[in-house]
This record gives sequence, structure tokens and C-alpha cells, in this order.
Amino acid sequence: MIFKMNAIITVVGSDKTGIIARVSSFLAEHRINIADISQTILSGTFVMMMMVNLDDADITIEAVRTSLRDVASAMDVEIHIMNERVFSAMHRV
Repeated sequence: MIFKMNAIITVVGSDKTGIIARVSSFLAEHRINIADISQTILSGTFVMMMMVNLDDADITIEAVRTSLRDVASAMDVEIHIMNERVFSAMHRV
């Protein structure tokens, strides 16, 4: 059985140019594949959710979390990453 390491990344903040580009560039730099992506603008607030696969990543999910904090700070948005299994368990009804 092949174990797949998937994670959910959420990005929320004021809409501005380059959010998707900056986050996706960071992921590509670390060989993290975007499996699915959804984004919208809700009353001027940018909201994005990504399902990513870390099977080929060159850094750990903890290192991704730390690095994304810097990206978030530079862009004045909130970015969170969570293992898909944890995310799914939290959102089960």
C-alpha cells in the first residue's frame, strides 16, 4: 500500500495581486503538487483552499508551515496547512 501525504492549505486575507502566484511558486519550489484548488472573493476577502500532495516534497509539513508563515506575513494574509486526515476528522459530522 502506498501512503499518500496530502494536506489542506487555506489562505484568507484582503484581495491583492499575486497571492495565488506567490503561494503556488513556493509550493513548486519545494516539489509540492497542487491536486485541487478553489478560490473566491467574499465581500472583498480573498479565500483560497488547496489540496496539495507532499509525496515528492523536499521539506516536511512542519517546514512548509513555518515557511508559509513568512509568506503570509509578507502578503498580510493568513495561511494555514493541515494534514488532510486531521482536516477530514475535524469536519466530519
